[in-house]
Amino acid sequence: MILRGKLITGGRMLADGVVETSGDRVVWAGPASERTDQLPEPADPGTTIIPGLVDVHCHGAGGFGFPEADRDGSTAAADHHRHNGTTSVIGSLVSAPPNVLHGRIELLASLVERGTLAGIHLEGPFLSVLRCGAQDPASILDGDPALLESLLAAGRGHIRSMTIAPETAHFAELSTMLTENGVVVSIGHTDASNPTAARSIAHSAHAPLSATHLFNGMAPMHHREPGAVAACLAAAARGQMVVELVGDGVHLADETVSTVFDLVGPHQIALVSDAMAAAGMPDGRYPLGPLDVDVVDGVARLAGQGDTAIAGGTSRLMDIVRRTVLDAGVDLLSAVTAATATPAALLGLTGIVGDLVPGCRADLVVTDKKLLPRAVMASGNWLTNTMES
Repeated sequence: MILRGKLITGGRMLADGVVETSGDRVVWAGPASERTDQLPEPADPGTTIIPGLVDVHCHGAGGFGFPEADRDGSTAAADHHRHNGTTSVIGSLVSAPPNVLHGRIELLASLVERGTLAGIHLEGPFLSVLRCGAQDPASILDGDPALLESLLAAGRGHIRSMTIAPETAHFAELSTMLTENGVVVSIGHTDASNPTAARSIAHSAHAPLSATHLFNGMAPMHHREPGAVAACLAAAARGQMVVELVGDGVHLADETVSTVFDLVGPHQIALVSDAMAAAGMPDGRYPLGPLDVDVVDGVARLAGQGDTAIAGGTSRLMDIVRRTVLDAGVDLLSAVTAATATPAALLGLTGIVGDLVPGCRADLVVTDKKLLPRAVMASGNWLTNTMES
């Protein structure tokens, strides 16, 4: 398979590029001028070929959520994202009683082993009740190394990241356990002071480290109380941390997104969807773990509680890339990098996914001039393809 058009490959944008796949791998990518063989005509102006997206924080879609759906529903949620351009989906769970978490982890681990998911993200239960957002406060627990050990065992090596609050009990021990098991420590849902957050970052900065949806689930940054937000931004600027941004226009203002790109650059940002069951669905009531969520005008909030915390996202990652470019004014290469190469590197998947270079899996998205997906390929197979219609 040979595709030609504007191409993002190896951290650069080519005005006339070619990507060639064979089986499930990319075998060549570069400028069309370097090819001597017969090539297809360039794609329509405005069409861009980008790597398949990598979402490290995703709770579901299409009416199904990873924290509560059965195997078929969880598969449908992952497939919804895959067909919309996110070819590597990390399935995120929320805080729940230990027995529930064990069961959910075991179910999602089986989907990783089938290739449906790229891994598991635990968003809790070692969080701050004061900053629990739309999570069930009754399910939030103090840091417990024995419980963490059992959760990791249930994951069979497929837990890729875990959100924990710096102020939780035994943070240092938990962080060390996660790192030793190849799990990314992600700081979030925290009311920690700046010194506490900075100490937790310093303890964990020798390994891949992230901030769960920066700004959301954290005390607002104040000039006399900078809190965890300032500590995370500073760490990202030093190259010690990747910060997640839910750039959907609901979780964050477009200006906030563009500011963070200006401050720390795309190699320290992972655009994420934080999508829940309502992503890709009409307004209505949907589950988020044990809680019900009402979606009104595309905004998800806990049911019956008025203007409360945002309860996950209703956008797909391609929607967020598009908004980051068209509304936040971030250049396309930077936005795509933050949704592909950076999250892949965070998960230790560089050279496997997140780029279109020889040896990488043949995951790609062909977008139109409005950055809407026209075709999606995963492992060399077309999932969707409207380019001929």
